[in-house]
Amino acid sequence: MIEELVILIQIIFIDIILAADNAIIIGLIASNFVPKNRRQIILWGVAGALVFKVVFALFATYLFKFYFIKILGGLLLIWIVYDLKKDLFEIKKVKSPTKKSKEPSYIQSVYKVLFADITISFDNVIGVVGASKGHFGFMIFGLVLSVILTGALATVLANYIQKHLWIAYVGLGFILLVALQLVIGGLVDLEILSINENFKKYF
Repeated sequence: MIEELVILIQIIFIDIILAADNAIIIGLIASNFVPKNRRQIILWGVAGALVFKVVFALFATYLFKFYFIKILGGLLLIWIVYDLKKDLFEIKKVKSPTKKSKEPSYIQSVYKVLFADITISFDNVIGVVGASKGHFGFMIFGLVLSVILTGALATVLANYIQKHLWIAYVGLGFILLVALQLVIGGLVDLEILSINENFKKYF
């Protein structure tokens, strides 16, 4: 009973942390749109998160062997950070009364959300499957909770960023940190890079 409670608490904390990663990216992308399109972007993000989490969970053991996926995911996140930074500069220009509001491409934004879902979902599944220790029910609970948290947090963040742009820059910094952790972690797993044992838990 105590062991199961510990597993459950671990899964909840993993979900809170990693769902926040996913939500920050979705929220940042969605914040560039009017409310109607914003809701659609968030819906795409939540649906993508659900699909990719289920797929990765089914093939988790097989995928764990491919450490280079972490590196590719990290590089993809770095590209997303760069692209989102350009969108934020556009928002700043729009705030000027002489500028006309212009939304970024809807299709491209959906692609960004889905690419981010792939990267974060893989990381999330690794954490949840590892923490569940073979308990199928706990694994399903962890994945469902993650999707619910992602949708709720993304909606709040998207609306808040519209009024407080500085939050977006903090979010970009956070995403960049996650990206660097993925890249360095993948290089360490492939034994291309060596780091102090005390720091390995962060990668």
